[in-house]
Amino acid sequence: MNFLEISDGVLRLNSLMAVTIGIIVLFAGKRINEGVGFLREFSIPEPVTGGLLFSILFGIVYAVSGVAVEFDLATRDILLVYFFTTIGINASLRDLLSGGKPLVILLAITIAYMVLQNLTGISVAALFDLPGAVGMLGGSVSLIGGHGTAIAWAPRIAEDFSISNAMEIGIACATFGLILASLMGGPIAKFLINRHKLQPEQIEAQDVGLSEKDRKSGIGHLDFLDAILAIHVCVIAGMILNEGLTEAGLQLPLFVTCLFAGIIITNTIPDNFPRISGTRWPSRTPAVALIADISLGTFLAMSLMSMQLWTLIDLAGPIFTILALQFAVAVVINIFVVFPALGRNYDAAVVCAGFGGISLGSTPTAMANMAAVSQRYGASHLAFIIVPLVCAFFIDLVNALLIPFMLANF
Repeated sequence: MNFLEISDGVLRLNSLMAVTIGIIVLFAGKRINEGVGFLREFSIPEPVTGGLLFSILFGIVYAVSGVAVEFDLATRDILLVYFFTTIGINASLRDLLSGGKPLVILLAITIAYMVLQNLTGISVAALFDLPGAVGMLGGSVSLIGGHGTAIAWAPRIAEDFSISNAMEIGIACATFGLILASLMGGPIAKFLINRHKLQPEQIEAQDVGLSEKDRKSGIGHLDFLDAILAIHVCVIAGMILNEGLTEAGLQLPLFVTCLFAGIIITNTIPDNFPRISGTRWPSRTPAVALIADISLGTFLAMSLMSMQLWTLIDLAGPIFTILALQFAVAVVINIFVVFPALGRNYDAAVVCAGFGGISLGSTPTAMANMAAVSQRYGASHLAFIIVPLVCAFFIDLVNALLIPFMLANF
């Protein structure tokens, strides 16, 4: 097995090495957050701290030696499926029903924000005498859409609007947007929680991560394996559902159908349903919360450490202007629209941490922001239900219609 190989100025590390370094990155972020007070104070996720540090270190390696570091990220994508499956397993029908109105409100705000995000990008592009399509690349194509949407749309934009570096612009905006999103959610939630003296209405188990009590008491190996078994059952069901939807003409990311499978199975299995483990379905157990924390933290650490920051240097000017304005707009929308519309309570503050993640970054960033906040201040099941449903499902559908409409009309 070749752990690494060097060719044409690129050091390629296989999947095992990528996961190993990802774990090191996670521990590095933990140690740095423990030693730097303001990172802890503003609930900056540990994988963000470590991931950004290592991406900078790899950038320095490239600057000094000319050798680029690349990772096989196949395992990272499996971790994403694991994480969203745990969110589905933890979802109760009661929470889904209570999340109905907030879900609709957040979805309406998000759709309006996507339009505003594109108009902001188009306006800044016009100031630099650039085509509106460049502004779209700095809008919902790359920011709320993320790297996947940027990569999918860049070739068409390059061809239709003669923008030869459309791919580089899209990836640059998505990358820096991810960084800003990772740093935005925690401070916004802290500001809202402290200003309005908010706290959870009741003390409940965490969706992601363990409480101090659970850390001290420990988790048995059979509890861990029972949670893994439940996750695999949901993933298999999610894969079958995904294949069925694909044949019907609807393409969704695998992690979305696994999320749905987890919700369906959790809310249809009776408490006394016989299981080979001899235990109840492990919804909202410390073992599931632990696996969620491991999966999300390692996924985000691997995503950030693998960013090739040196590829973005030549795209600074208009892109940084677009991102600065997009960041300001996102903060304003969060504090003055999302928070009041969702009730000005603790759940609304945690949702704002998540909205800070999806507005400029990605679904995992949103979840990491909320996990960091909830682990410090208290659980918010409502936030962990409505945010992934909005950003993991509806956003892609809306973006698929919004992008071609605005490209054709602006």
